[in-house]
Amino acid sequence: MSKITLSDFDGIALGEKIRSKELGCEEVLNQTIENIDAVNPALNAVIHPMYDEAKNLAQQWQKRVDSGDANDSVFCGVPFVLKDLLAEYKGAPFNEGCVALKDYVSKVDSELVVRQKASGVVICAKTNTPEFGGSPVTEPELHGVTRNPWNTEHTPGGSSGGSAALVAAGVVPMGHANDGGGSIRIPASCCGLFGLKPSRGRNPLGPLFGDLGGGIIYEHVVSRSVRDSAAMLDATAGKTPGDPYQAPPLANSFLDECQRDPGKLRIGYLNQLPPGWHQTTSPHADCVNAVEATAKLCASLGHDVELADPSAFAHPDVPAVFGPHFSAFVGFVVRYWEREIGRPFERGDMEDATWDWYQASLATNSADFLVAVEAAQLLTRQIANWYEAGNYDLLLTPTLSVPPVKIGAFEPDASKPGQWLIDILSFVAFTYVYNLTGQPAATVPLQWNEQDLPLGSQFIGRYGEEATLFRLAAQLEQAQPWLDRKPRVHCDYGS
Repeated sequence: MSKITLSDFDGIALGEKIRSKELGCEEVLNQTIENIDAVNPALNAVIHPMYDEAKNLAQQWQKRVDSGDANDSVFCGVPFVLKDLLAEYKGAPFNEGCVALKDYVSKVDSELVVRQKASGVVICAKTNTPEFGGSPVTEPELHGVTRNPWNTEHTPGGSSGGSAALVAAGVVPMGHANDGGGSIRIPASCCGLFGLKPSRGRNPLGPLFGDLGGGIIYEHVVSRSVRDSAAMLDATAGKTPGDPYQAPPLANSFLDECQRDPGKLRIGYLNQLPPGWHQTTSPHADCVNAVEATAKLCASLGHDVELADPSAFAHPDVPAVFGPHFSAFVGFVVRYWEREIGRPFERGDMEDATWDWYQASLATNSADFLVAVEAAQLLTRQIANWYEAGNYDLLLTPTLSVPPVKIGAFEPDASKPGQWLIDILSFVAFTYVYNLTGQPAATVPLQWNEQDLPLGSQFIGRYGEEATLFRLAAQLEQAQPWLDRKPRVHCDYGS
């Protein structure tokens, strides 16, 4: 089997090849390990190989294939990577990008990982992430910089940058990701992938957590194909006892929705930031051009597309609503790990940016946090009312305000205190809002700029209506395919 064989298949197609015995589980895994070795020196995406565990899983799935007991496992034997943040794999190293946790080993499988394993995937590696997921780039001091396979001088995004880099490089068809301010959609946009943040309560955070940061944290994957994302969400979605949120149930599977005609959708789009979403000026011209091109593509497919009025989304200060949520999340994470490792964190245990978030959490009292929670709920009602008032099905925006930035773009500068945070919030101004509102949001890789850097287009649906996003994304994927596009660093030809 040549290297090109694996990268030509998405996860569903690869699972079919394995179930039909055209390919063997161990054969596929061994090729994947070779592919990691080929690209990881250039990308620094894998931080913890899990090859022994993966070989055991591959052998188990091969036995099930041989006995005819794997027909219901859509991803039977398909290699998969796990982001080293939140989702835990019992017995594997777990650092969350933090030097204080460099020797920690997970004690349990997260419920998400239990369900991922049951889908048939073979988890073969842990991927790089910024410390506690606190950055939209993947440059932790503990494990070093992860680079974008389209151009290694640029970021793959964050905080799921390690997973996204490997998927874009053709090593695995999809990888685990999570999202606290855009961390599924940001790296998917930077790396030319499909990335969906599900509705609040769609995927579990248990058994260790029920809610994180006031409901701003979401789990799922980044993938090359739309249908892989849908099928994995079928495998992982659903409540566990005691969950604080539960997304509305669906009539059909998400994978089935990918086969359905979306009908004529009413889509409003933004090519500017609404007032109060950030203090900067207009998005980069490349991002504006990309969303305009996507709007035209949607219109050509028969959808009713119109430029939305930014004032309908105006807000006094969205960053001031998100800030207490994310700082509270970081503060909680620090307290959680202090209990786990049995000692208080010291200044040297955290990077400068994480320390700043932690200090912000200590300076925010309970009343301030509840004010921010109510402000987020008010923003949620405001945006939900826009859908109702205009009978809109979807909102379309740029995924990011600027193309993928260069490595080091968000390094704190002592001469400009706080500027790094302003720059970061500008970069992700279109993504973090929907962590507050709980709506499903997906970035679709439809455009590239003249520098051959990907530019995602973000679609946001009504709460609980991922089905609409999957139907439209599958239609767009067919109308303007992206699966054959390959970056400079790719497993077919190394780095």
